[in-house]
Amino acid sequence: MKTIEILFWIALAIVFYTYAGYGIFLYLLVRVKEALCKRTRIELPEELPEVTLLIAAYNEEAIIADKMRNCRALDYPAGRLKIVWVTDGSNDRTNELLTGYPEVTVLFAPERRGKTAALNRGVPLVTTPLVVFTDANTMLGPEAIREIIRPFGDSKVGCVAGEKRIVQSREQAAASTEGIYWKYESKLKEWDDRLYTAVGAAGELFAIRRELFVAMPDDTLLDDFILSMRIAMQGYRIAYCKNAYALEEASADMTEEGKRKVRIAAGGLQSIGRLAPLLNPLRYGILWWQYLSHRVLRWSVTPILLFALVPLNIALVAGGPHRIFYGTILLLQAVFYGCALQGYRLSQRKIKNKLLFVPYYFLFMNLNVLRGIAYLRRRRGQQTGAWEKAKRAA
Repeated sequence: MKTIEILFWIALAIVFYTYAGYGIFLYLLVRVKEALCKRTRIELPEELPEVTLLIAAYNEEAIIADKMRNCRALDYPAGRLKIVWVTDGSNDRTNELLTGYPEVTVLFAPERRGKTAALNRGVPLVTTPLVVFTDANTMLGPEAIREIIRPFGDSKVGCVAGEKRIVQSREQAAASTEGIYWKYESKLKEWDDRLYTAVGAAGELFAIRRELFVAMPDDTLLDDFILSMRIAMQGYRIAYCKNAYALEEASADMTEEGKRKVRIAAGGLQSIGRLAPLLNPLRYGILWWQYLSHRVLRWSVTPILLFALVPLNIALVAGGPHRIFYGTILLLQAVFYGCALQGYRLSQRKIKNKLLFVPYYFLFMNLNVLRGIAYLRRRRGQQTGAWEKAKRAA
């Protein structure tokens, strides 16, 4: 019984550290660091550098007009911003519609091999020193390009992650809860950056120094994360710029959100293997700790330990000397799971209740990590990074 008790507390400690403790500890370290050393704001150069906005797209005819309207509204000097679409495999009217925009360069290949293969083909053809990546269904803030290039004034910065914002919807609990998650995630990225370096970038909006790009295997699922972390492994920082933001609609429903979460979870597990050298604390120091705490635990052992807490807790109540104490903890777990179940039921009926939807979304994310393991096994041997896109809210 002593062994079960030790396992229970280890599991509980890891779960708490992963989802709350790391953030608390990170915040305290940032406060201490900035009390000793103030950050200085980097000013933009008088002559802004040439930048390429690279958009990898597959069959995006429905969004071309909105995306190009958004691109034309970006506040950046005429002639200094090049717009490149990589449209591999597109067989709708995407290429035809893009011919109506003379400022656009279209890189098309008839075979659909996935987004990573498209980036591997497109980036080497870029001639500007900085490349900004964004998705076709993502709308950028008007100052996004100006702001995302600002941190490159520091020669130690090799990549800049923008902020992802979820468009809120009163009708969708998924939208509001996903928004809460991304607000917390964005705050962690900001603190990571202020301490040492952000841990990865999201494909909705990030930028790199072109010469630091390293081609990835075509079957890479999280191209944005792998690309940005490989730049960090070269000794550069990943800066986080909350003033450069991207707006994205939430998934149409939880079924569509599940598709996205499973792919991300599978991609996270794949990334752990492909970034294996980062697990060496002697070589990567603070980056190792940030990577382990912010990413590896979430994508590997913590979801398993989260669901193991219930059977471990039941065993302690059934056979341990502290039944009242552990019974109280079990009751709290039961209440949490009960709230999550009710949140699920309400979501099925299209009823929004944020208080109940938060525990449901939390368990939903962790369940999809387990589903991601199965997804990755099914994909074993595939040589493409193509996937079914999740439908977004209208």
